[in-house]
Amino acid sequence: MTSTADTDATNADSAADGYGELRAQLATLTTEAFRPELAEIDQLPTQDIARIMNGEDSTVPAAIADKLPQISAAIDATAERMARGGRLIYAGAGTAGRLGVLDASECPPTFNTDPSEVVGLIAGGPSAMVKAVEGAEDSKELAAADLEELGLTADDTVVGISASGRTPYAIGAVEHARAKGALTIGLSCNADSGLAAAAEHGLEIVVGPELLTGSTRLKAGTAQKLVLNMLSTITMIRLGKTYGNLMVDVRASNEKLRARSRRIVSLATGASDQEIEAALAATDGEVKNAILTILGEVDGPTAATLLADSHGHLRAALAAVRTT
Repeated sequence: MTSTADTDATNADSAADGYGELRAQLATLTTEAFRPELAEIDQLPTQDIARIMNGEDSTVPAAIADKLPQISAAIDATAERMARGGRLIYAGAGTAGRLGVLDASECPPTFNTDPSEVVGLIAGGPSAMVKAVEGAEDSKELAAADLEELGLTADDTVVGISASGRTPYAIGAVEHARAKGALTIGLSCNADSGLAAAAEHGLEIVVGPELLTGSTRLKAGTAQKLVLNMLSTITMIRLGKTYGNLMVDVRASNEKLRARSRRIVSLATGASDQEIEAALAATDGEVKNAILTILGEVDGPTAATLLADSHGHLRAALAAVRTT
């Protein structure tokens, strides 16, 4: 007969074995590596720590530069899906999830996208943005359920984000999306990661061990933020959301953005303030339409029709005006 003490001991051994296996996994990850040369960093003057940290951060762009061909291919594939009406969906846990939500939340005011077009999912739901949700990142099933709630389609792009490249939530999101025929991208900061292997486009930005052992909100977080900036921004450029380097689809939702809207029209057209105000009034404040009315010398309704016919690409709409 097995005693309670024996059962407890067995359970304790099992738990220890489980953590031992996870510890062994973490020990193989570059992002988790211990740096003995920094073991006394807490004894250094503040400016010296800041100098070391700044030096660490400066290595991140070079790590991204090594992966620009892969990043570009992922962007082109994303833009192709979005041009067909697909969505860009980020999925991650912790810092990675928060970075995805941040990037998604900045698209509506910057590019006038509907909030449903670029979506950020974080393990544990919106409350996990400010407080960790116990165990949420360990569930592939939760990721699949979150995607199903969005009504995932084959035209969507799902980006799993995980510094370690082993987070079950991110891997589960990519696996589920790929099974549904959606485009999948796996963004991690370790080589040979499970996340990259699960995705059609694996983006592994290896930035090396962190200043603080395992604190992937540092270099890894910076790398992920920069890649997400590229992914959303260049996709929007490909979709005609800009005219040159001007944010012609900006949504003027506050005083600063209203002033920026007028400046953008001015930079694009060289028109007078009076002309700019008239153009914006004729197009319900739509910057891209206002520019077209001035440069194409058309009225507001015609500008709207031309842009609809050109799928929102201002250059194509202007070309159509000039050939008629």
